[in-house]
Amino acid sequence: MTPQISIATGALFGMLAVIFGAFGAHFLKKTLNTNQLQSFETGVKYQMYHAIVLLVIGLSNNAMIPTTVYWCFTLGIILFSFSIYGLVFSDSKGKKLKFLGPITPVGGLLLVVGWGLLLVYAI
Repeated sequence: MTPQISIATGALFGMLAVIFGAFGAHFLKKTLNTNQLQSFETGVKYQMYHAIVLLVIGLSNNAMIPTTVYWCFTLGIILFSFSIYGLVFSDSKGKKLKFLGPITPVGGLLLVVGWGLLLVYAI
């Protein structure tokens, strides 16, 4: 994984987090209940936090950071945040996609593993 890929991935996820956050704040407030909106916001927050981490990893230009950290954060964002988005939207339409439920914790686990690998790297 090159620094440019990490920066581009972080920038893409960051941009999408801003778009999704604005969409949630301005349009979804009218269609989602409080719990759904909070879940959606959690997905956006975690996406943005980890987008920033991907940017920092890329900007550090440190070849010693394992590629697995990049993949844990990238796949973690996709599985965690995007499964939350799918669950919220499907629930708001009355057709909850229950198969997404078990995917969310897998994404969360990948995010935790990414942080753990960074900790090991730092030590």
